[in-house]
Amino acid sequence: MKSKLIITIMALFTSLFGCNAQQAKYQSVSVKDFETVIADTTVVRLDVRTPAEFAEGHIEGALNIDVNNENFNLEVEKQLPKDKTIAVYCRSGRRSKRAADLLVSKGFTVVELDKGYIGWTEAGKKIVK
Repeated sequence: MKSKLIITIMALFTSLFGCNAQQAKYQSVSVKDFETVIADTTVVRLDVRTPAEFAEGHIEGALNIDVNNENFNLEVEKQLPKDKTIAVYCRSGRRSKRAADLLVSKGFTVVELDKGYIGWTEAGKKIVK
């Protein structure tokens, strides 16, 4: 519940004060804020890196759907619930931004980790292998 309030506040702040507010369709957040968001057990964690990258280590509880796979859209429709917030990340934040755009266009509510898995691990956050 707390993360939904944070997401709502960030969305309001962005829409009121962000110079790109009209283009913002998802929230791109820091490691600290992402950690708060995913503490909500109803939020779906989505890693959009390759299966090989995922196998080397990932955020606990994450699903893996490779955004570069030609079946990405199909897998998203099969695996992700539209009534839940999707917390998406990749290695550095580039692919996850592309994935976030795709997810939003399909009607998902999305929060994206701005510095990706690299930022997560550099911050000393927990991973699983």
